[in-house]
Amino acid sequence: MIHENVQTIRAAMARAAEAAGRDPKEILLCAATKMNNADAVRQAVAAGVDCCGENRVQELLEKQPLGAYTGVPVHFIGHLQTNKVKQVVGRVDCIQSVDRLPLLECIQKEADKQGIVQDILLEVNVGGEASKSGFTVEETAAVAARMGEFPAVHLRGLMAIPPISQNPGDNSKFFAQMRNLFVDIKGKKYDNVSMDCLSMGMSDDFTDAIAEGSTMIRVGTAIFGARNYG
Repeated sequence: MIHENVQTIRAAMARAAEAAGRDPKEILLCAATKMNNADAVRQAVAAGVDCCGENRVQELLEKQPLGAYTGVPVHFIGHLQTNKVKQVVGRVDCIQSVDRLPLLECIQKEADKQGIVQDILLEVNVGGEASKSGFTVEETAAVAARMGEFPAVHLRGLMAIPPISQNPGDNSKFFAQMRNLFVDIKGKKYDNVSMDCLSMGMSDDFTDAIAEGSTMIRVGTAIFGARNYG
């Protein structure tokens, strides 16, 4: 089932890219692996996803020694508490969910201690939702301008989780706003910044995200099936 689902998503990605006049190879498929065991994750990797995105530190620590992500990069895509930073820095290829300045400072400190440079994305609360973490659009631009102050961290791009969409196209305006912010920061040539990843679009709205310039979609339920929160 997982293999077939990945093929179906790939076909939808290609159609969305071509409709937008884009090369499908520009867009990466990140499997959102929350609440899926190591075997399911290995199946997704075998089916050809480009990377895995883990939401919970505990799951990352459980699945990684079992070789769940072997063969692809692993990203951290969930809310990260500062007291868990040392368990994530150096263990993942990218932390997509850097959503506040104290977290960025903590990642800098830990990466410097380990003698590495940690790739990150800045998480943008593009819908301005009180229930969600993330920088505002204005804060994101300001933090990107300061990245030279964080030599052990490398800003690779932006990530967003827009409001839950009720209808196709509902989030297109947010995706377009994200693309504009991404392009604006990219054009500034800041120190320690190489904008090559715009991570947006999930199972319900990834075709709209691709139409607006997403370079990475994060898909969970459309690959693995509905999560069992029981």
